[in-house]
Amino acid sequence: MDVSLQKTVGFLVFIGIGLLLKVKFRQKEETTGIKKIILNLALPATIFIALLSVELKKELFLLPFLALILNLLLFFIFPFLLPLCGIKKDTSEYRTASLLIPSLAPGLSAFPFILEYLGDGALAKAAMADLGNKVFVLIILYIVAMNWFYKVHGASSSLHISKIRDLLKVLIAEPVNLFIIAALILLGFGYHLENLPVVFSETLKRLSLLMTPLVLLFIGLAVSIKKGQFQKIFSMLMLRAGTVILISTLFISLGNISFGTDRLIVLAFSLSACSFWPFAHIAAIGSREQQEGRKFKTFSNTLAINILALSFPMSIILILGMFSFGNAITKLPVLVIISVSLIFFGIAPGLFQKWRYSNKKNLVEKKYRPDFKNANAEA
Repeated sequence: MDVSLQKTVGFLVFIGIGLLLKVKFRQKEETTGIKKIILNLALPATIFIALLSVELKKELFLLPFLALILNLLLFFIFPFLLPLCGIKKDTSEYRTASLLIPSLAPGLSAFPFILEYLGDGALAKAAMADLGNKVFVLIILYIVAMNWFYKVHGASSSLHISKIRDLLKVLIAEPVNLFIIAALILLGFGYHLENLPVVFSETLKRLSLLMTPLVLLFIGLAVSIKKGQFQKIFSMLMLRAGTVILISTLFISLGNISFGTDRLIVLAFSLSACSFWPFAHIAAIGSREQQEGRKFKTFSNTLAINILALSFPMSIILILGMFSFGNAITKLPVLVIISVSLIFFGIAPGLFQKWRYSNKKNLVEKKYRPDFKNANAEA
């Protein structure tokens, strides 16, 4: 069996163990505790080691801007695509999807697999790119969400500078970002992992070893797909996957990225699950609307939760599938075919539903038309 396929099977076994352990982790707080260990300990340690294992090059500092461009392209493109998934314009569902779909959460859904399949150097590049994504989900999407809130309720727009300042503090104070900043400073002074005290480096290495098993167990424990809104969300996420692969193909082509590993990094990062941060903005605005007794809702909390619930497993399946095929999947014609196929599968359910509705409407009209004519004749 191919090594990549063996790794994929091993990962799926860990996810299966997580599913079996769901009966033991019945409290949401228990699963949240595992997530906090990953994001606050294992992931920062892993990224710190990865950055200190590579040479500091100016190209690394371009990666956050490329990630931000990806976010912005998704943000501006997707509102035009949402009606194809059965989401009506200018509704709470439309605004919710528009806010969540462009966001990325590579920490839990992409980084473990980039590390396992591609190594420390690849993870360092992905971690740097995530800085641009963090600015987008924390700052830009907050501003967008508040503007929509004021627009829906006809209130005067007065964004709280203090809130934006608080979000900037959160951005800087996140353990992952603190470790990235610390690693970049050490690299700037010429320090690498082997230059650090053994106690420090060994502790970080042992923490790093926790990441992949914990993430895979967390996936099994956290996955919970609900039936409601499944078709719409499935369509949106398939359309999202196809769109990001198409954008990634454009980046690869324009950037002349010929190395297979770099192409896989771009694809894995782009296929990350939707981020939790836009949901945090949605929940905060929902709480404010409830306190103020607002009749109309800017966002749909239920749809946001369901998008996050389905986004995570779908993202993992796509990323694992991509790594299983390796460099064979990174050829530009192959990527275009995959992208078009995913976009088709995203659009197809909505088109089929419209076709069924149209047929049903025609049958009803045919059934009652004779009675209508007879009634007119008698009159």
